[in-house]
Amino acid sequence: MIALWRAATIVAALIMGVAEARTVRWAASGDPNTMDPHSQNVGTVTMVLQQIYDSLISRNAQLGLEPGLATAWTLEEPTRWRFTLRPNVRFHEGEAFTSDDVVFSITRALAPTSNFGIFVDTIERAVAVDALTVDIITKAPDPILPNKLASVFMMSRSWSERNNAARPQNTRQREEMHTTRNTNGTGAFRLASREPDVRTVLARNADWWGWQVPANAGNVTEIVFRPIASDATRVAALLSNEIDFVMDPPLQDLARLRNSQGLRVLEGPEVRTIFLAMDVARDELLYSDVRGRNPLRDVRVRRALYHAIDIQAIHRTTMRNQSVVTGTLFPEQVNGFAREEDVRLPFDAARARALLAEAGYPNGFEITLDCSNNRYINDEQICQAIVAMWARVGVRARLNSMPLAPFFAKIQRDDTSIYMLGWGVPTLDALYSFQSLLATRNGAQGDGIWNYGRYSNPAMDALIQRMKVETGEARQATIREALRLYREDVPHIPLHHQMIPWAMRSTLTIPHMANNQPYFRWAVVN
Repeated sequence: MIALWRAATIVAALIMGVAEARTVRWAASGDPNTMDPHSQNVGTVTMVLQQIYDSLISRNAQLGLEPGLATAWTLEEPTRWRFTLRPNVRFHEGEAFTSDDVVFSITRALAPTSNFGIFVDTIERAVAVDALTVDIITKAPDPILPNKLASVFMMSRSWSERNNAARPQNTRQREEMHTTRNTNGTGAFRLASREPDVRTVLARNADWWGWQVPANAGNVTEIVFRPIASDATRVAALLSNEIDFVMDPPLQDLARLRNSQGLRVLEGPEVRTIFLAMDVARDELLYSDVRGRNPLRDVRVRRALYHAIDIQAIHRTTMRNQSVVTGTLFPEQVNGFAREEDVRLPFDAARARALLAEAGYPNGFEITLDCSNNRYINDEQICQAIVAMWARVGVRARLNSMPLAPFFAKIQRDDTSIYMLGWGVPTLDALYSFQSLLATRNGAQGDGIWNYGRYSNPAMDALIQRMKVETGEARQATIREALRLYREDVPHIPLHHQMIPWAMRSTLTIPHMANNQPYFRWAVVN
């Protein structure tokens, strides 16, 4: 039956005809390091997988919630949500989508090898009531569960089990499994071919349920994604008509691209904050000349490194004014943002030197800064600038830059002293950042899942636990208190919120998204 359905799907696609084909050739600096939908909660992965997989709840062009694979959801009891599923939905390989797949997907996202536990951490269990109804039982009231489930992709239980993929791929151990290179979603596009670091081709799923929704008026029939690490090569490919859409054009080329005939640039703020995180846990710092001590455990040293950074120089020169300087954990689009807490420690090299001397390092020390070179806008250049600034106060930093795949693998092994990270907030809620980045790593699902500096403060943990269950003004007050503690403890050195330019051919129309995720179901090629 499934084989017949797949054959019918192929025929339907062919009937559309070559004359109606609309291909988008898309490039970015980095390539996904997996096709497993629950393995890596990283933008370079989700930007491709959200074309292929659906979640129970979708987001619209304003990032508001709307029905996805669930047509309705209601809070039946304080800890029980009921989801009504969309009927007549099939996976790309023909399997019918049912409540059993929802139960499986949520259970899979809870597995130890999942990097998506932050979205399902409050779930005790999912229960199939009938084929198209699911109850999700939480351990305690979770007022933002719908926001979180918008980031959890649904998989086919039968396909996953048939291909020995009942749990997510372990990317930390460089594991290879079927889901590393293969997919089977219910989304608008299916995976046609995959050559890691070379090319990924997606084909339109003519049977996608969403084409019946008026907002999904896109006419794209094929997406060809190419990772192009070199900024110059990426721009040249766009200018020479080899590429239609570049997600991360280099800032120094924006003026030229804006003035090029047949091209346009869309710009706007991203819900992403760039910061430095520090190892505040080890007794002896890795990759340093300091023996028997860890300077970063001393808040005076952390403040010294902060004071030494001339963030306005980075904003003007490195970022060419395409950033929003910040002193806090997340941008204003996120629920819980408090402007009064968005205050930086000022650039003050003399104060930095004094703090280092006070902490017992009058001559500074050596340290290694880990940095990606193809993940965030001008990431390596930002790190180069910071290394030079630290040198002026006696901190001799070695820059260790690398592509995103080995970079993430390195920091996820806790093999780092200080590193630069960019953090997006798909839930648009403060808890996501606090819980992922600042909760103590104690084995609890989702807590500290990206806390590779291993910051731990019982007071912060208590505030995070309150955020999980509180509502209204009480919750907002808790978030403000946590932001104040964040400023006092300095577990991070916040730098800026990213601005994101997209460059494309003028024949392509696609909404510019604050989550820096292109939704090709809305894209139109003229």
